[in-house]
Amino acid sequence: MPIIRVGPTVTQINVFTVEPDRQQPLIDYLAAAAQVASEVPGWMSASLHRSLDGTRVVNYAQSESHDAAQRVFQHLKSRGMIEGNKAFGQAHPGLYEVSFTLDRDDR
Repeated sequence: MPIIRVGPTVTQINVFTVEPDRQQPLIDYLAAAAQVASEVPGWMSASLHRSLDGTRVVNYAQSESHDAAQRVFQHLKSRGMIEGNKAFGQAHPGLYEVSFTLDRDDR
C-alpha cells in the first residue's frame, strides 16, 4: 500500500502514453514488473492507474531511498523489463520526493 508522507521515501511516477488497445496489456506487464521489483530490498509499493479515455497509464512506485530506487531500476533493467515497456507506448518517468500532504484527518 502506498504511504504518502514527507520523508526519505522516493517515488517514481511514470506516465505512459498508449493507444487505447494497449492500455490493459501495459497494465498487465507493469503488474508483472512490480512483482519482480518487489524482490529488491528497499522496494515499498507500486500502484497502477488507468486514464478513463484509455490513452495513459500511470505507474506510482515507492522505494525507501534514492539508492533503493536505483537498485529497483537496475534489477528491472537486468531482466529486460525496462526495455520491454517500449512495446506498449511512450514512457515519461521521473523520481520525486513528497514535499506536502493534507488529508481529511489533518483538517
